[in-house]
Amino acid sequence: MSEQVYMPVKCVWGDNAVAENSALFAELGKKCLIVTGKSGAKLSGALGDAVSALDSQGISYTLFDGISENPLVSSCFSAGCAARECKAEFILGIGGGSVLDACKAIAIYASNPGLAPMDIYLREYSSKPLPVALIGTTAGTGSEVTSVAVLTNDETGRKKSISGADCYAAISFCDPKYTCSLPRKSTVSTALDAFAHAVEGFFTPKCNGIVRLYAEKCIPELYRCLKSLSESDSVDPELRKPLYYSSIYAGLVINTCGTAFPHPLGYVLTENYGVPHGEACAAFFAPFIDRCAAFASEKFADFVKMTDDIGAVKAVVASLTDLSGISISKDAAEKYALRWQSVIPKNFTASPGGLTQREAADILAEI
Repeated sequence: MSEQVYMPVKCVWGDNAVAENSALFAELGKKCLIVTGKSGAKLSGALGDAVSALDSQGISYTLFDGISENPLVSSCFSAGCAARECKAEFILGIGGGSVLDACKAIAIYASNPGLAPMDIYLREYSSKPLPVALIGTTAGTGSEVTSVAVLTNDETGRKKSISGADCYAAISFCDPKYTCSLPRKSTVSTALDAFAHAVEGFFTPKCNGIVRLYAEKCIPELYRCLKSLSESDSVDPELRKPLYYSSIYAGLVINTCGTAFPHPLGYVLTENYGVPHGEACAAFFAPFIDRCAAFASEKFADFVKMTDDIGAVKAVVASLTDLSGISISKDAAEKYALRWQSVIPKNFTASPGGLTQREAADILAEI
């Protein structure tokens, strides 16, 4: 099959990336809306560095700190209105994947005042989104380099994504030091998310050529970090840099390849049981990798070479995935699977051997 790789994001990597490249902000405009969660951006030091960088360039800013985990469409719409009110010329997102994803939607709302909140899923509007700059503070989603934003639909409570060339950031500042304040639980969940991206993307049909090199670079490193996390109640500071950079490589993988069935199945656990996204995806690692062994034997053999005996890999992932107190009956699984009755997700068809609605229900019931 033919191969296509598209990556328009200017990525600035390394220590002090924000301070040493503050002039890049000036290329985007003279006013911005800074978008964050409640505390992570400040605790990480990223907000302070960003404000100093903006001040050095004479850029004024307004802070919007109303983005929560699994960002609501309504919150993104409110931030878009705030961006128009302060006449922002670009959006600066500082935080984990939820904030970074939200900024892609906020940029669309900001430049399209006639767009109703739920209209964003129609992907029809007249004005280009505002430019977006991103500063990541978790090692997980790879949203810094993807064209996808996963939002929570207020009307249904379900996670649903938007994507497209207009959802890429203009600039992403990638400095692993901003992940150092992340608690162990969040570190584990986001690391599991990055591993899910790398592994699921690796086993899709599109993972070839350059993109496969990204996967082969980050899968062994992410597994090594997960193994270390599984063996300790604390986070070795030496893991912060490889975890963060590997999450970016994993983001480059899914930007071209997408994800497989653990992601949509994981949404069920997040929406209905409050399981953090990374752990929710990891909950389906075992059935996924078993299907990879059955339907993608050559890639599976390469995966084992990159990691460990598959039983050991399953054990590491399982040890970091907390599903205590969660049980899904067969009837409940059937009801959850109705969401895939009319349209089979591309994540299912991209999985080795494919996945049917019936099989999805069975896998959910195994939880």
